[in-house]
Parts: sequence; structure tokens; C-alpha cells
Amino acid sequence: MSAPRGSGLSRRALDWLGWIASPALAGAAFSILCLGIITWLPALAAVGFALNRWRTDGDTRCFTGVFVGWRRYWRQLLPHSTPMTVAVLIAASNLSFLSGRSGPLVLALFMIHVGLIAAAITYHLALAVAAGRNPSGSATEWRRTAFRLAFTSVPRGTALLGAAVSAPVFSLVVPAGPLLLGTTVPVLVGLLVADRA
Repeated sequence: MSAPRGSGLSRRALDWLGWIASPALAGAAFSILCLGIITWLPALAAVGFALNRWRTDGDTRCFTGVFVGWRRYWRQLLPHSTPMTVAVLIAASNLSFLSGRSGPLVLALFMIHVGLIAAAITYHLALAVAAGRNPSGSATEWRRTAFRLAFTSVPRGTALLGAAVSAPVFSLVVPAGPLLLGTTVPVLVGLLVADRA
């Protein structure tokens, strides 16, 4: 005897709701961990850890899973995120300065900065995905995997960068969307891209 059709629809609706709720919960934990400013990279890897467990093992404790992942990553990734935070601040300052100027040299410098920022976003998203998929690995392994994921295939790199840029914009339709989904959706896309790599 087959199950009532309504139960199948409600099950499907709950599954779809999970695809919003789980990344949103991970995003809330990420936001809390990022209050330390330089803590963004270990927090992003912890999001990868929690979302990977949710996808592969069905572990729906994404909020607490980010904090569990944080304990695995902060020692290895905090030394990397500290100079990168300083580099981002310098790049933002340079872009602000260059945006008020004109001329071919200024345009060239501006575009170089934009390219470097795009490469950094793609690489660090790939680094979070690599760490999230292999929590017992070393930072060196994560870096190698991240480089391959981000830069050895144009479609993969484009997908990572496209997700990182578009997710905060498209999540504006959800209350507090950019805060909750602006980073977790790109990590989720990165995990899906890495599955196909």
C-alpha cells in the first residue's frame, strides 16, 4: 500500500526547508565567531565542516557543528587569516584612494587590485571547502587542495567566485539573509563543486 500523496509533499517541503535552515544556522554561528574580526578563516572552515557533515552524514546540528569545527581549525588557520585581514584592509584603502583618481595608470592599478581580491576570495573559499571536507588533514594539504580547486579549472574557479559574489546579493530577499547565508551558500556551492572535482 502506497503512502498518502500529502505526506510525500510535506516530506519534500521539509527537505527544501532544511536547505535554507541548515546554512542559515551555520551562518549565525559564523557571524558570532567573526566578532573577533581576524577569526573569519577558521570560522569559514568550520562552516565547511558543519555543512559537509550535514550533507554527507545527515547531521542537522549545523549551529553547534560550526563551533565543533572551530576547535579543529583555529590553531592552524588563524596565523593565515591575520595577515590576510591586514592585506584586505590595505587593499580596501588602496581601492578607496584609486576610485577618486583617473588616468590609465590608475585604472590599471585599480583592475590589478580587483583581480587580486577576486583571486583571494576564490582561494580562501576553496581553502574553507578543502578543510571542511578533510578535517584531519594538515594546513599544507588544505592549501594544495584549495589551489587545485580554485585555479586549475576555469569552471570550478568561476563557480566559486560567482557564488561568493552573488550569494550576498540574492540572499537580500531573506531577512538578515546576507548575514546568515552570504557566506554559507558559497561554502555549500564549493562543497558541491568539490564533489565533482
